Amino acid sequence: MSYGRCLDSKFNALHLCRGVESSWKQEIPLNVWEYGEGNMKAVICKQWGPPESLVVENIPSLKADKAHVIVKVKACGVNFPDTLIIQGKYQYKPDLPFSPGAEIAGVIRELGQSVSGIEVGDRVLAFIGWGGFSEEVSVPVDKIIHIPEGMDFKTASAFVMTYGTSYYALKHRAQLKSGETLLVLGAAGGIGLAAVELGKIMGARVIASASSDDKLAVCKEYGADELINYSTQNFRSIISEITNGQGVDVVCDPVGGDLSEQAFRSTGWKGRFLVMGFASGEISRIPLNLPLLKGSSIVGVFWSDFIRREKGTYAYVLQELTKWYAQGKLKPLVSKIYPLEQAALALNDIVQRRVTGKIVLVP
Repeated sequence: MSYGRCLDSKFNALHLCRGVESSWKQEIPLNVWEYGEGNMKAVICKQWGPPESLVVENIPSLKADKAHVIVKVKACGVNFPDTLIIQGKYQYKPDLPFSPGAEIAGVIRELGQSVSGIEVGDRVLAFIGWGGFSEEVSVPVDKIIHIPEGMDFKTASAFVMTYGTSYYALKHRAQLKSGETLLVLGAAGGIGLAAVELGKIMGARVIASASSDDKLAVCKEYGADELINYSTQNFRSIISEITNGQGVDVVCDPVGGDLSEQAFRSTGWKGRFLVMGFASGEISRIPLNLPLLKGSSIVGVFWSDFIRREKGTYAYVLQELTKWYAQGKLKPLVSKIYPLEQAALALNDIVQRRVTGKIVLVP
């Protein structure tokens, strides 16, 4: 596995299919971007709104800037933040119009003049923030990662965000130790299922919580030791029974909502509660006397800013994950594949929490 050279980006990259971290944002004239010959298809957000407000259009094909490469997209992962960014509700807002889609896999079509160490035709993946719901995208060279041998494009497009976020959360933020007990909320979703797998690799006893028995059956296949259907079971009493009243050591919570406080109340002494997202649509309000009484911690997990601020650690995380994938320890679940034209349907499946594992768009 190899990485592109790290370059300081000075580009706005907020227009259509140019996904660059918003923290690099500098206003520049859009006419600095050059277009190639022909057209490409892209899902475009022209106004803030629900998935139905997106449009699919033919726009000019892209030409590589000096520090970028053009990737012909073969697959793009669909994630919960995509549903927020099109509504203007995410932590950063691209300038309109833009194409959503944070993680892509494809083939290098063109290189910028200052790019080296990468060749046209290379199979690559990238986490770009937005821009991936398109037939091609301009990507800064330092975001390019070669796809590990044996990994197909659909799996590659569904790998970095879920496994990366969960690994960073469990290993670096919670410092999960072998023998500890991990509770995963929304355990059948992309982040949750990755946390179940990774928790087992790290030696934890994993309790998976989900809304249906079908989802829990998938969690069991992916290594969960204990299962809780929070729609039909008494959540807290089951956890108390499983842990002999001691509570859990770590909670992985990508869901938010009412269940968050119950999960936090089920932590033990010096427990760590990982705030990873709000797929329920509701931001939790946990009374601050609880961490005081339990000597516990509420720990934020912001994946996008982590990869910007800690590039060395990010590279290590990817190396570890791709090594485990090559060893057969990780088995990403892509449960459904949609054509680009059905992006709104895919996003609504995310909103309605109908997804097990990951779903992917293909141009």
